[in-house]
Amino acid sequence: MLHVNQVKYLNDYRVWLSFDNGESGEIDLFVELWGEMFEPLKDKNLFATVRLDDTLQTITWQNGADFAPEFLLELVKNNSNHA
Repeated sequence: MLHVNQVKYLNDYRVWLSFDNGESGEIDLFVELWGEMFEPLKDKNLFATVRLDDTLQTITWQNGADFAPEFLLELVKNNSNHA
């Protein structure tokens, strides 16, 4: 099972992630911030509170929003393909 083991807030809606399979990279999550749980994260101050949840082993925010590690890794891989 895939897990996020590090997150660093960069700026705006960008984060750097490291995964337990050795992959890492930067992603911009702005286009993913839709729907009831994610719309509030368009507030950059709230988005900047991103943290690693040790229980879920992925990134979370104060409002309870989180993304599946597999989804985040797919975004990292897609971003590196376009770099």
